[in-house]
Amino acid sequence: MKNKVLIKLIVPELDTTFDIFIPVNELVWRIERIILKAIEDLSNIKLEQGLNYVLLNKDNCKIYNNNEIIINTDIRNSSELILISKR
Repeated sequence: MKNKVLIKLIVPELDTTFDIFIPVNELVWRIERIILKAIEDLSNIKLEQGLNYVLLNKDNCKIYNNNEIIINTDIRNSSELILISKR
């Protein structure tokens, strides 16, 4: 496996999807922060900072633990992840 994987990110809050490369040696919570920043940069829409976001696998409905490293999860190239906010 290389050092990055290409995922399809679905953001229901914005009703849009993004194709994003994420590093496999990072923790899930860091990836969430990187993704939130990328979404804000790409869409020019400011997301609420006070909310907690989670990554959910579209295929098996698994919610990823914030302290997991990406390479130790089932996230691989072409995985479809959903970014949702916990209210």
